This record gives sequence, C-alpha cells and structure tokens, in this order.
Amino acid sequence: MTTTAAPLAATTSATRTKKRFAILAMLFIVTTLNYADRATLSIAGPALSKELGIDAVTMGYIFSAFGWSYVIAQLPGGWLLDRFGSKSVYAGSILLWSLFTLLQGGITFLTASAGTAVVVLFALRFLVGAAEAPSFPANGRIVAAWFPAAERGTASAIFNSAQYFATVLFAPLMGWITHSYGWPAVFVVMGVLGVALAAVWLKAVYTPRTHPGVNQAELDYIAAGGALVNMDQPGTQSRSFAPNSPKLGYIKQLLGNRMLMGVYVGQYCITTLTYFFLTWFPVYLVKERGMSILNAGFVAALPAICGFAGGVLGGLISDGLLRRGRSLTVARKTPIVIGMLLSTSMILCNYVDSAAVVVAIMSLAFFGKGLGALGWAVVSDTSPREISGLSGALFNTFGNTAGITTPIVIGYLIKGTGSFNAALVFVAANALVAVCCYLFVVGDIKRFELRKQA
Repeated sequence: MTTTAAPLAATTSATRTKKRFAILAMLFIVTTLNYADRATLSIAGPALSKELGIDAVTMGYIFSAFGWSYVIAQLPGGWLLDRFGSKSVYAGSILLWSLFTLLQGGITFLTASAGTAVVVLFALRFLVGAAEAPSFPANGRIVAAWFPAAERGTASAIFNSAQYFATVLFAPLMGWITHSYGWPAVFVVMGVLGVALAAVWLKAVYTPRTHPGVNQAELDYIAAGGALVNMDQPGTQSRSFAPNSPKLGYIKQLLGNRMLMGVYVGQYCITTLTYFFLTWFPVYLVKERGMSILNAGFVAALPAICGFAGGVLGGLISDGLLRRGRSLTVARKTPIVIGMLLSTSMILCNYVDSAAVVVAIMSLAFFGKGLGALGWAVVSDTSPREISGLSGALFNTFGNTAGITTPIVIGYLIKGTGSFNAALVFVAANALVAVCCYLFVVGDIKRFELRKQA
C-alpha cells in the first residue's frame, strides 16, 4: 500500500494501517537474539569452565568482558544513531555481534593452552559487547518515532520483554545443543542465525515516513500522539541537529538533571538483576542446586516465562493507568516499584532446600523484574528530542555498568563464602535501591528540554 494523504478529520481506526506493530515485532525478534547471544556463555559456561579449568573468579571476569565494552561503546553508539539513523547502524551492529559470537566456537582449538583460550574468549566477548552497544538506544529511538505516548509503555515493555523470551526459547535449545554436540556448537548456531537476521532487518525496517506500507492516517495518528515521526529524516532538525561528535555540554546537561540521574542509577540497579539471570543463574542451578546442564537449560526457562509475562503486563498496566487519566509519573513508577519489591523475594531461596520451591521463588522474582523493567519507556518519555540516541546511550551506560560489576562481585562472593547466599542478598539489595531511586529521587517524569550549545 502506498502512502495516501487523507485528511485527519476523515481518519478512523478502521482505515488506519498498523505498520508500527510490524516494526515492533522486528524489534522483539532482534532483541530476543541479542539477549540469547549474551546468554550463550552462561549456558556453555559449566562445560567450558570444566574443560579449561576456570575458577569462579576467572569466570566472573570473562562474564564481565561483555559489560566493559558495552558500556565504553554506549556514547559513541548513541552518537552514531543520531548521526546516521537507526536502520543502518543497527544492521551493522547485528552483523558484527553475530560474527564475533560465531568465532567463539573456535575457542575449542585453543584448549591445549588454557591461558590463551581464556584471553581469546575474553577478547571476543569484549567485541560482542562493543558491537551490541547501539541496540537498545536504537530500540528506544525507533519506539519514540513509531509510537504515540499512550502506546509507548506497552511497546517498550514488549521489546524489553524479549530478554525473557530469549531465555524461554533459547536456554532449552542451547542446553540441548551443549549436551548433544558440545559447547562450541552453541556459538556457531547463534552466530549463523544472527548473520541471517541482519539481512532480514534491512528488508523489513523503515522510518515512519519512508515505510512503503504505512498510510497517512497512521502517520497522523502517531504524530498527534507525540511520536517523533521526523526522526532520521534527511534535512529535518532531528537529524541535522546531531553534532559531528558527542558534545560534552549535552552530556553535562543530562547528568545535571535530578530526574534523569535517578532514572540512570535506578537502571543500574535493575540491570544488576538482569545480569545475574544472564550470567550466574544457570551456574547457580548446576553448582548450587545440583542440576545437569540439560535440565538447567529447561528449568531456567520457567522463571523466564514469568519474566516475559511480567514484562508485558508492566507495559499494559502503565499505559492503562495513563489512559485512565493518571499522570505519566504514576503510570510509569507504579509497575517499577511493585516489580522491584517482588524481586527481593529471591532471598528466600537461601532458606529452602527443595529445588521446586527455589524455581517457584525465582519465578516470582523474575516476574517482578519483568514488571518493573519500564526504564526504556521512561527514556522515551524523558529524552530530549534532538539527541534521543545520545540520551538513551547514557542511560544504557549507567545500566550496563552492572554488566561489569555484577559478574565480578558475584564471582568473589561465591569464592569467598562457598555458596550463592551472599550473592542473592547482593542482587536483592539492588532491587531495593532501585525502589528508593524512583520514590525519592526521580520526582515528576517529563521530557527534558535541552539547552542548545553554540
């Protein structure tokens, strides 16, 4: 269908195309693969660490390799998005991280020298992190361009919930591949899938004004609701405003705002929970609860299903509150606070022996984590229109610093105490800090107006 020019007054929901949901579906698929690639090492980790003789602390540092580069590359990645647009930068990101994932399967040829294998594995995980850096800021930009404010919470929750769906779909698959064909096969399979997906992305994703199937009725509807439909359009302010390099003054303005700093620190704490589940949780099931790698892959999917349900529900609750006339502040904060409080339930695992009860408790904690994972909706609501990519990248920099600290801290806690008990307390404490950030620091949630630099 070609773009038409029907007047807004004649527009009805029946005549409106819904191409924004096809775009959201692509974001969901790509983010699912994104998180599956992040989790490859956690599934392959028990077998890999046994083969290479890697202890908990060394494994913690290897897990953190992704986080180091992911954080370092956030601001450059955000600038690339503002400068060159989401479609092309994201396509390159998918292709690169998939190739680096594929190469990790070759570590098996270096097992004769465990030290060399560890160094190469760290380096490849580091490169995966750098390549993935633009992904979530791009998700936030695309949602801001395609969705009106009243649908943005649900849209953001859906693409963010892909992190749980990745575990639901791929943890059992990767556990079976590891059991049947060995840990290197996991990296090869996931890498090949990513390369194919990069080609599909280029064919399926467009900006609102260039999509061949969108009609004027949908454009008018999303624009009237606050969607930034001119984002990435050549010659528009939102595209030409992007500086030739990230300007320190813009970053200082973002960091100087109390609301944004509360959101950023809260995201660090919320992401601590994410990286526990992405890195150490399958290891916890194998080493602390005595499950096999195959069983751990399937069991890890159960809490992830609850996390996925919580993620979608959080967005629906938030947008539902907004449609009922509640303020943006109440609509966004309510699921976040309730969800993080539920996540603290994981501490109860320290006091039970039954594996079934442990899985039930972790499922509740993961549900809460999903319910409260509305940070990207808040970023879409608050980021300056002119530098939404840079703002999202700064938010992601804070959040994914947890990708560095969480695996390392947990590694030391496990080695120092001989169990995961202190690690679970550490993760739950971060959930409580996130609650405090949103209740006492963030204040009213509203779009931050940027002061332009000379």
